[in-house]
Amino acid sequence: MSDNKAKDLIDSLKNKGKNLEAEMSFFDHLDVLRKHLLRSLLVITILVCAAFYFTDFIWHSVIMAPKNPDFWTYRMMCKLVEAFPSIGNEFCITSIKAKIINTEMAGQFTLQMNSCIMAGIIVGIPYILFEIWLFIKPALLEEERKSASGFVAFASFLFALGLLFGYYLICPLSINFLVNYTVDTSIENTFTISSYLSTVLTLTIGSGIIFQLPVVIYILSKLGIMTPKFMRSTRRYAAVLILVVAAVVTPTADPYTMLIVAFPLFLLYELSILISANIERKKQKAELAFYGKK
Repeated sequence: MSDNKAKDLIDSLKNKGKNLEAEMSFFDHLDVLRKHLLRSLLVITILVCAAFYFTDFIWHSVIMAPKNPDFWTYRMMCKLVEAFPSIGNEFCITSIKAKIINTEMAGQFTLQMNSCIMAGIIVGIPYILFEIWLFIKPALLEEERKSASGFVAFASFLFALGLLFGYYLICPLSINFLVNYTVDTSIENTFTISSYLSTVLTLTIGSGIIFQLPVVIYILSKLGIMTPKFMRSTRRYAAVLILVVAAVVTPTADPYTMLIVAFPLFLLYELSILISANIERKKQKAELAFYGKK
């Protein structure tokens, strides 16, 4: 009986030691994560302070620019009409009649704070992705590290590309559509500055997030959740969704305009299929090599 008690005591001490080791490992991971978060927060804070210095440029040349008819996108649209008159004069936007007001006492101060914080986060996205990579890198195998070595550069490039697509295409076309849309001619469109800023940020940052689709598909394919067969089978539904989004944001009913907006999204979806197919081929090749050795 005493031997059993001694054995139980030894087993209890062993289990306690294992639990303590696991607990320490968990807190070690939390400490590492905290350091990555603090570094990211420090960089974002510096970028936000820099954004305050460039407030005039951010507001006049970036945020308010899509509201002005001399915006780059509108000028290019008018040049397209000159080169191809068959598109129609409606495609050339020469005026945007929108009255933007502030209705809150601290509204403009709050807007400056929010815009500078968002500018700091947007510019700091590559560094945030870099810190994420540093955190997950030790948990990856050598082969996985090599295959994901370009994660930060690729994700940052796609995010920047999405921002440009949203800012120079989706955002101005949507603003022009929403400004001129009326259910009754007696109703005058007057927008609050917070509503305008929210629309610009949502469309621009939303496009940047949507352009992360290949990265998301890469991760899901690695986990075996997404397959190229599934994406090919749902291509028709994705095409309909893309066309609906393009039809909403385009200023005219001209199909050519809608296709200009939809084309990059189609390319993004097809790129995601290629990435998923490439991962599946590598998995099948690795399985054949593994079972071939046996």
